Amino acid sequence: MNPIEERVLAAINADELLAGIDRLVSFASLGGTPEEIAVQEAAAELMRSGGMTVDQWEIDLPALYTHPDCSWEIPRDRALGVVGMLGGDKGPSLIFNGHTDVVPAGDLTRWHYDPWRATLDNGRVYGRGALDMKGGLCCAIFAARAIAAAGVKLRGRILVQSVVGEEEGGLGTLAAILRGHTADAAIVAEPTELKIAPAQAGAHNFRLTVYGAAAHGCVREEGVSAIEKFVPLQRAILDLERARNDQLRHSDTAGLFSRYRTPFAICIGTVRGGEWASSEAEQLVAEGRYGIAVGENPHEARRELEQVVAAAAAADPWLAAHPPKLEWWGGTFDPAATAIDHQIVQLSAAAFSDVSGKAPVYEGMTYGADMRLLRNVAGIPTVLFGPGDVRAAHRPDESVALEDLLTATRAFALAALRFCSYE
Repeated sequence: MNPIEERVLAAINADELLAGIDRLVSFASLGGTPEEIAVQEAAAELMRSGGMTVDQWEIDLPALYTHPDCSWEIPRDRALGVVGMLGGDKGPSLIFNGHTDVVPAGDLTRWHYDPWRATLDNGRVYGRGALDMKGGLCCAIFAARAIAAAGVKLRGRILVQSVVGEEEGGLGTLAAILRGHTADAAIVAEPTELKIAPAQAGAHNFRLTVYGAAAHGCVREEGVSAIEKFVPLQRAILDLERARNDQLRHSDTAGLFSRYRTPFAICIGTVRGGEWASSEAEQLVAEGRYGIAVGENPHEARRELEQVVAAAAAADPWLAAHPPKLEWWGGTFDPAATAIDHQIVQLSAAAFSDVSGKAPVYEGMTYGADMRLLRNVAGIPTVLFGPGDVRAAHRPDESVALEDLLTATRAFALAALRFCSYE
C-alpha cells in the first residue's frame, strides 16, 4: 500500500465505528415502523457529520409499488431514502449498499444481550442488525469518513446507499436506482464471512392454502383435516427440493455453491391451521421461500413447484376435488451474478487480501439480497462482500466479530480509493 492508502486506513477508528453501529442498532427498525424512518435519519447524520453530501428524500410509495421489480410484504405510510456521496465526477463511481431494516428480535428471554444496543463482548458485537446489516452499512460509511478525514480528493464518487425494505425484496434499493443513484460498480455489504461473492441465489415467497372440512372433534371422521391433507403436499415439496438441488448442483460449473448440500432450499417458515382445538381443521395456510439457482429462469422454476403441488393434489381424492391454492407473494429475490474476472470482483478480492494478509475466497451466497436489483435492474456489476456469517442472523444474540468489521471497513476504503482513483 502507498502512503495515501496507509493514511486513509490509519484514519479508521474502532471506537467511532462501534459508536456508529450502536447508534443504528438502538433503533428497533422493523419494516413499516416509525423507527425505520428514524434509523434512516440517523444514518444520514452519520454521513453528513463525516463530510458526505446527502440526498434524503420521501419515497413515493404508490408510484414505486407499480414498478414490476418492486416487492414488499409490510404496509408502509412512509419510507425514507438516503444516499451519501463523496468525491467528484472525473472518475469511476462506486456504490456501497446496506439496509437498515431488521427482522423482529423474537422472544427476548432467549437473548443474553440487549437486542437494541451494540454490545461488545469478547471481541464480538451483539445486537439486532449488528450483523444483518447495520454493521456492514457502517463499515461503508466509516470507510468514506476515513477518506474524507485523511483529506484525500477522490476523482470519482462513492455513493453509500442506506436503504429500507431489503428483508421484503428491496424496495429501498429500487427507489435509489429510480432516483438516479447508479454507478459503474457496486459492493453490497451483506455478511459473506469476508468472502468475495460474485453470485447470489434467488428466493421467491409462496403461500399454500389447503382446504378441509370442519366437523366437531368428537366425530372428526365426518370432517376432513386440512392439516392431514397438508402432509402429502409437504412430502412432495421436500422431494422436489432434493431433486432440484441434485440437478442444479451440476449447473454450478464455477463451484461457487459447492460447500452447500442444499444451496437452493425450499423452506416452509410458517404454518397456520384450524380454528378451534376440538374442531377438525377446515383450512391450513403455509408460507415459505423457494430457492432459485443462478442462471435459472425464475418463472420456469416457479412452474416446477406449481406442477408438483398439482400432481400431489391429483393423487389424493379429496385434494383433487378441493385443490389447494398456490400463490406467489411478498419478497421476490431473483438470482444475480457478475463475472468472477470483472474488475469490481477482483478489486474487492485484492483489497481484502492487502488489508488482511489472507488469500481471498470466492463463494456464492445462498440468500437473496439487493444485488439482484443493482445487477439485473440497473445493470451495475455488483459483488456481495461484507463482515460476519449469515448463520448468526435472524436469531437471538445476533453478532459479528469486531475484527471482521474493521477488516471490512479497511477493505472498503481501499477498494474505493483504487476504483474511484484520487488526485
